[in-house]
Amino acid sequence: MTSLGSPAEARSLIIERLVGDSGEAAQVIDAGRAMAERAVPLLQKTLTSEFGVPVVVDLKAIEVSRVPEARSRAGDTFAMTVIGSSASSDAMTLVIDAPAIAIMVCTLFGGDPDLPASPIERDLSQIEIDVSTMVFQQVAQALNGSGKRSLDLRLPAPRAMSGTEAKRYVLRDGAAIRIVLGISTPADSGTVTVTMPQRVVLASRDGAVPVSDDDHGPSWRARFSEEVMRSTVALEATMPLARLTLGDLAGFEIGDVIEFEETAQSQARLSARGKTLFVCEFGKLGQNYTVRIRQPYDAGQDFIDGLMPAAAGRA
Repeated sequence: MTSLGSPAEARSLIIERLVGDSGEAAQVIDAGRAMAERAVPLLQKTLTSEFGVPVVVDLKAIEVSRVPEARSRAGDTFAMTVIGSSASSDAMTLVIDAPAIAIMVCTLFGGDPDLPASPIERDLSQIEIDVSTMVFQQVAQALNGSGKRSLDLRLPAPRAMSGTEAKRYVLRDGAAIRIVLGISTPADSGTVTVTMPQRVVLASRDGAVPVSDDDHGPSWRARFSEEVMRSTVALEATMPLARLTLGDLAGFEIGDVIEFEETAQSQARLSARGKTLFVCEFGKLGQNYTVRIRQPYDAGQDFIDGLMPAAAGRA
């Protein structure tokens, strides 16, 4: 579970939980691919050196995803860790599946890479968790980069979790990118999945800096992701009737006709989700009824206008 830091981080967390902070899919995938392609050769060299046998690392897939889906394809047995950075407390979620863990443990302890490793169909042992942590550290270092494009990850990687702890760990929702790395020997193959919030990937690409406490950032409209701006809402147009006393209202019967006020047609209200947005004019175009927007709704002016009839009645 992540914890709140500065007020700026709290604001970002609220927005991200509401809508997610995302970019164009093609742009995000390009940024993730560039990052992964730089890291794969370095990671393969490091793992081969660490484990003493040739280990093939290749890029299996890059796709747009959501953070909570990080472990959705890992099966029943897997290890996971979440690494923070200067920009985010959950900048990188790493998941290694059981076949990849078996490969790493087998090769580390002198197993023949040309023979299949015994599959893991039980809870992970402490040694297997330690080996998973070692792999996570190497993957994170390779992807972290350096200079302006560095993710500035908080390394070393936290110890891997597994079993019930890993399955119940709460991942905050948000738009993400998923990078699937294949780890294989001549006889076996497994995967390490790296899931990162899109804002972290794009910030690294653009050389952006973390939001400070004094920086309120761009406007709310600019922060809303495009996927939310494309969502649909139901619009309602209402037209005011004449003002009546409660006595008049209590005397209504089926079939009674209620007259509109003289200005009712030009005082239609356009609203969405219970919030009035515009004052409109009711009309008809061909066979269809219409409302034409006259002006934005002013709640303050509406309150004052509502007081005027009451004041006139008391006079």
